[in-house]
Formats: sequence, structure tokens, C-alpha cells
Amino acid sequence: MKLPQFYVDDIIKRAITEDINYLDATTDYLIDENAKTEAYFVSKDEGVLCGIEIAMRVFELLDDKVEYTLHKKDGDTVSKGDLIAEMSGNTAALLKGERTALNLLQHMSGIATATNRCVKLVEGTGAAVAETRKTLPGLRALQKYAVTVGGGKNHRYNLSDAAMLKDNHIDACGSIKNAVAAFRSKTGHMIKIEVEVRDFDELNEALEAGADVIMLDNMSCEQMTEAVKIIAGRAKTEASGNITLNNIAEVAKTGVDVISLGALTHSVKAFDISMKIK
Repeated sequence: MKLPQFYVDDIIKRAITEDINYLDATTDYLIDENAKTEAYFVSKDEGVLCGIEIAMRVFELLDDKVEYTLHKKDGDTVSKGDLIAEMSGNTAALLKGERTALNLLQHMSGIATATNRCVKLVEGTGAAVAETRKTLPGLRALQKYAVTVGGGKNHRYNLSDAAMLKDNHIDACGSIKNAVAAFRSKTGHMIKIEVEVRDFDELNEALEAGADVIMLDNMSCEQMTEAVKIIAGRAKTEASGNITLNNIAEVAKTGVDVISLGALTHSVKAFDISMKIK
């Protein structure tokens, strides 16, 4: 997955503007505008690194003469004390960009690390680990990129990518059959339909309606195992709801194709990284 530079730059510029506004009172009054220095990023945790070039781009946008050397790249496993990157350039630019660069790097590395832990727990089962649309406003592309760096797969990027008929859509239309039929009558062949089901009656109705993907919502592992047998390859299967590190391996053994977790993006723990001036 390659993120467009203009998209990344827009996110960074908005973050810098939010943080600096028009003045960094500490740096602008304390540091000579022509001063130069060297700094480095060091890991204070163990996990998967993600977002290092994005972090470096923060400094480049503040000073196009900033130079850096990467000792770790996205996807690398880092341990406490590892040197991640070294930077040199305008002292004020490095200080002004420190928090924005670290916020992005720590958040993305936290997502990649959490995803990787889940991926390792389901190894050998054939199940893919994916995030959901429960992302932070404005950061979806970065968060979804971080999931892929951690070894996961991406769910739909936005509401235009595919149709997901959830409980409220189904209840509003009266039934799964009505909802799928109404949707099929108005769309082309390129848009897939995923249907969320809560029990076996809804499962059978979704199969009869021709759903491309069936989400098994908040089902027990026993129910999911039975559901996979009933579906028998006629649709892709997705497990979702109340999935944690403690039960994801058991969920994967039910035979589902995809396991989605909102927690990968909406409540992940930031990865601990520090910037130090040499």
C-alpha cells in the first residue's frame, strides 16, 4: 500500500497548523533561528515500527534542508533502546516538529504492533485480520496503512467502496431479502454486498438473497463454526464483535475468512518512542 505524498502532506500540514498556529512561544523566543543541531529517535518499547518516513516528512516541511538517516523502516521489529533514525538541520524546525512527528509515528506504530499480535495469533488458520471504519477523523488512510504494515488486510475504505447492510438498514427495509433486492435494482455489477446477520434465520435469508459477504455479528465460536458449514463457500465470511487477543485464535479456528476488530484503530495503545537532541 502506497500513500500519495500530497495526501500525507495535507494531514501533516493540518497537524502542524493545529500545534503551532502562528508561533511556538518556547522555541521562537529561546532558539536562534540559524542554529543547527542533530537529534535522534529511540524506541522505548517493543513492536512493529510504522510511519517513520511520515515522521521525517514533518521535519522536511518545516525545513527543506533537514537531513536524516533511517536505521529502521516500516515493518521492522524494534526493541527498547533501538536507534530508529537520526536527523540534522535547523534546531527550531526539529523542535517544532517533534511532537507532531512523534504523535503520528507512535500512533501508527501502535496500530501496526496491535495488528501484528493478532496476525500471529491466527497464523495457520487462513483467517485474515482487518480493521473497520472506526477510525479517527482525518487519519483513516494512515491508520489503514498501519494495519497493512502489521500484516493485516484492509476492510472497505469508505461508504462508496461496497455496501454493508447492517441491522438498521435491514430493519428499515423490512427484511434482508427486501434490502438486497432494492440495492441490486439500483446498482451496477462492481459493488459487492455484505450482510450482517445475527442468527441462523438471517443467515439463510442472506444466502438466498445472494450476499457476497456475510458478517457473523457477535456470534459464539460454536455458532460461527456451524454458520461456516452452512455457508459452505457460497459467500465470504467475516467475524465481528467482542473479539479480543484472548479469543481471536478460537474465532479463527471456526473457519471464517476475515476477522475484523474496531479496536485496532479506535483505542490502540501508542507505541513509546522518544526524540533526543544530541
